[in-house]
Amino acid sequence: MSGQEKTEKATPKRRQDERKKGNIFQSKDIITVGSIAVSFYVLKFWMPYIYRFTSDTFKKYIGLIETTNTLDTNFTVHLFMDIAKVVASVSGLIIAAVILVGILLTGAQTRFIFSKEAFKFKFSKLNPLSGIKRMFSLRSLIEILKNIIKIIIIGIVIYNVIIKNLKFIPKLMYFDIMSAVKFVFDVIMSAVNSVIIYFVAMSIIDYIYQWWEYEKNIKMTKQEIKDEYKNTEGNPEIKGKIKEKQRRMSMMRMMQQVPNADVIIRNPTHFAIAIKYDESSSRAPVVIAKGQDNVALKIIQKAVDSKIHIIENKPLARALYSKVELNHEIPVEYYEPIAEILAWVYKLKEKGK
Repeated sequence: MSGQEKTEKATPKRRQDERKKGNIFQSKDIITVGSIAVSFYVLKFWMPYIYRFTSDTFKKYIGLIETTNTLDTNFTVHLFMDIAKVVASVSGLIIAAVILVGILLTGAQTRFIFSKEAFKFKFSKLNPLSGIKRMFSLRSLIEILKNIIKIIIIGIVIYNVIIKNLKFIPKLMYFDIMSAVKFVFDVIMSAVNSVIIYFVAMSIIDYIYQWWEYEKNIKMTKQEIKDEYKNTEGNPEIKGKIKEKQRRMSMMRMMQQVPNADVIIRNPTHFAIAIKYDESSSRAPVVIAKGQDNVALKIIQKAVDSKIHIIENKPLARALYSKVELNHEIPVEYYEPIAEILAWVYKLKEKGK
């Protein structure tokens, strides 16, 4: 099996097993771009509040300088508490937004699958040969290439933004603090917008590459597919589930046929047989549904709901149940009693009862 090439697409079972192991493809570039974009846009929205928090705190302690001669414990505690509040107000919302976006983008790619296998310690990770092999793998080379491209893009964008706004920098000395901060931040956001556009394009390419590499890695040999099929089909639990599902589907199809019956023959609760006669499609009446005990009661209830005529004939119901297969015509020896029953049904229909 080791000599065979992996040329076959992964089966649904193989994909499910890989997901349980935590082997799910995702693009980290998408998460990075989303985090960068959200952090800067939240910062842009939060900037006036940040300015107010910091300026109020700064003014407060500038004013206290005139009235405070010594730094006691109480003053120091309040100072650090106020600093902590400023830091929390400045960074708290941004950190929360970045964490939330990271979780959502990761979950969107992995369908929020959590696998314990991914957190298990593996001695193979400590193997230096494996580490060297990973360093010179195709994935590592591509990651290096991506990082180089990112650095080049950031450098070009920052250079263009600086050159474009260089003439405005001397004029900042005539601006008030808020206006100067707003100008600088607008310049930064201009650079961020340009970087994000390029990074989004790169993340789309990276997502396609990660999908291609994942599909290639989970491919199977023909022998692996044969072995998987053999193991799956040979598993009694799997076979039992398949048979149970087939039985439910067959029962559902049969019950859907009951409203099409001409008459139900019952005994009185142990057996129920649904008979249908269509001259254009069959030579004799056909058993379109039959059941015993609980199934018989369901057929009778379905017939009552569908206003199908029901007749009690114990020996005939028992004989039809045991001798006639589902969707088969009745044998010749039952033509006469079934004909009498159908004639009675047709007569009732003609009378409109």
